[in-house]
Amino acid sequence: MRFLVDAKQCFEQSLLFWLDKFMKSKLTSLSNRHVEENAKLSSIIGALNLGTHSIDELIVLMKEARNIGLIGINLYVSPLEKFYHYVVPMGMQGLKEIDEEIISEFLASQTGSLSDATKKNYRMAIISLFKFIDKHNEDDKGSAYQFRIELKNWGGLGGRRGEKLPAHMHTEELGRFFKAIEETEFKSYAQAKNRLLIKTIIYSGMRVSEALGLRLKDIVKDGDYFIFQIRGKGNKPRIAMIKCEHLDKDFEAWMGIRSASAPLLFQSRTGKPLSQAYVSYIMDKILLHAGIRKEKNGAHMLRHTFATLLYQKNRDLILVQEALGHADLNTSRIYTHFDKERLKIAADTMDGF
Repeated sequence: MRFLVDAKQCFEQSLLFWLDKFMKSKLTSLSNRHVEENAKLSSIIGALNLGTHSIDELIVLMKEARNIGLIGINLYVSPLEKFYHYVVPMGMQGLKEIDEEIISEFLASQTGSLSDATKKNYRMAIISLFKFIDKHNEDDKGSAYQFRIELKNWGGLGGRRGEKLPAHMHTEELGRFFKAIEETEFKSYAQAKNRLLIKTIIYSGMRVSEALGLRLKDIVKDGDYFIFQIRGKGNKPRIAMIKCEHLDKDFEAWMGIRSASAPLLFQSRTGKPLSQAYVSYIMDKILLHAGIRKEKNGAHMLRHTFATLLYQKNRDLILVQEALGHADLNTSRIYTHFDKERLKIAADTMDGF
């Protein structure tokens, strides 16, 4: 039987609904050779069929399953319980707002002190849940929504590779990158738009999706600053500010040619929203011109670059959290790994011997 992705009225209920279905599938597929209380197992499965009323009720049922011999269920319970408590406070409108970035941020903030084996279990549990949803959802027209969560590039789960730090540009590379923004050639209609889009992301640390979703009415000038009203993940609002001197020239040029009837700041020539693939195309051209190659060249690297420099200059994790719109301070903590000044102190330890 198939169900709508957002099977219930609110995000929290929908996620709990799918966790119930997923856990039931695991109870019926895991080895039960150690189970002696078959009646108890049937009772637990029956309760999951009816649906639980809270995550706590679900966890109690899973503990009961573990106690009667279904030991393997433990591999899923803890990671998914923590994932539930991580995403529910974000206030999302539906499950379709969950993407790999949110999951990667969850894993980065929750598994830093865990062993590689446990990290792999977390990754496996999350992927299994969303593959299950991919397989068992269907809308009224018979189409299935696909999350396609793979987490192939999440370095914290890379076995012997260990944790990977987010790709970012160093000071010298940034100089070349800003020069390349001005020099890279695009079609005349798109020149100012493309420059403005990339500058908006790197000067503010916005997510690509947030920049593409900016409406003209979300932007005001206040003295020497542009103020952007951003709708982040979970529809949470925040403010970003960029000095006018960085954007004025391209902003005025783009305002002079964009379709005035379209509400979005960034749009195609026909007034349609831009895609993430389009932003990747811009980034590829600029990075190629600058002679910069990273393991991950997407525009999300600009967000990591902004956050890295923000922390290095201010040593203020709360500021990083607020500027990037992270729900959890632990997600911002990854940028402390780039604190070279602290590492220089460590490098001086053996001086004088």
